[in-house]
Amino acid sequence: MREAAARRSLPRVVLRKRLARAIRGGHPWIYRDALASPPRLPEGALVLVADADGRPLARGFWDATSPIAVRIVAAADEADPAAAVERAVAGALDRRLQAIERRQTDAFRWIHGEADGLPGVHVDLYATALGVRFDGGGARAFYRQLPAGLRAAARRAGISVQAIVERRPRGADGDDGARTLTLEGTLSEGELEIRENGLLFGADLRRGQKGGLFLDQRENRARVRGMARDRRVLNLFGYTGAFSVYAAAGGARETTTVDVAAPAIAAARRNFARNHLPVEAARFAAEDAFAFLTRAAAAGQKYDLVVSDPPSFASSRRALETGLRAYQRLHRLCAAVTAPGGILCAASCSSHVGRAAFLATVRDGAREAGRRAQVREVHGAGVDHPVVPQFPEGDYLKFAVITL
Repeated sequence: MREAAARRSLPRVVLRKRLARAIRGGHPWIYRDALASPPRLPEGALVLVADADGRPLARGFWDATSPIAVRIVAAADEADPAAAVERAVAGALDRRLQAIERRQTDAFRWIHGEADGLPGVHVDLYATALGVRFDGGGARAFYRQLPAGLRAAARRAGISVQAIVERRPRGADGDDGARTLTLEGTLSEGELEIRENGLLFGADLRRGQKGGLFLDQRENRARVRGMARDRRVLNLFGYTGAFSVYAAAGGARETTTVDVAAPAIAAARRNFARNHLPVEAARFAAEDAFAFLTRAAAAGQKYDLVVSDPPSFASSRRALETGLRAYQRLHRLCAAVTAPGGILCAASCSSHVGRAAFLATVRDGAREAGRRAQVREVHGAGVDHPVVPQFPEGDYLKFAVITL
């Protein structure tokens, strides 16, 4: 009776589309246009989702501005959604600690949103600091008690957390361009030093993209390390040089890191120094990757291993066709500078570009360069960025290993 009374007290949103099967199957999103009559509710309000016949389906939180009006966090009969969130936080950390060797790696994604049953929030651990990202105001309001829960779960696991910061896009919510807001503790100035597969990197949670290291590529960086011995390696869109550091640690004859941002290239140099890698065999170019490739191809330069990990070229469905053309052009240029029998590692972080469409851009780009692409392997994100069947939208990263 208490659970029934709790359901009656919650604001109710009613579906006008037949989504009951998908919701019961675990899909965590309900778009605004799927609701019969979207109510006026404050950000983060807990709501009961019901079908057109009034049958309760799930509990979720309300987002007043996003096209995704409700994100599901618990079953309809869950007596205490806050307890469900607490269990999910602890469970997500337990799964990471079982899969990741902490003596070798102290930076990983703790909470991967929908895949961990915590839609709308992502949490990354960087040694002694946590970076939190909320997908909109609804998530920010609903998870307002999350920092305390994170600290408690970390303490139980023996992890010392000195600072918890919220990472926002520049200019978000009138934030005057700040990238981080400190939620708890004190974040030290400058870079934190983190460890990944035994290698050291700087992480700048205040100013760096993704904290200065894209954690989802950890396993793919290890793959590059295993392929790099005695090869000339080109790392495009290299950011702070992580693929180059792995390649050099794997015995690469030479590495070239290209990124348009001069501060990123400076950080890449620091990462080489941190790992005591020979800089005389390392080249760094603060330059647009397309311009670099065009010039290198015209000069007949060849590399044995090319890594291309660009930002998303298709950040929305409307941008898909333009994005696919950009990927194809990029892969044509990459193929042109890859030595015969060499390897191209081509990546895409766009969830709107499916695996087949992405591989088609590699095939077609290589053909335009007069090369034939053979797909050896295709990988996704690391174990700490899981994909669950009920949420295929979370399968965003493609990392193809191509022989040319």
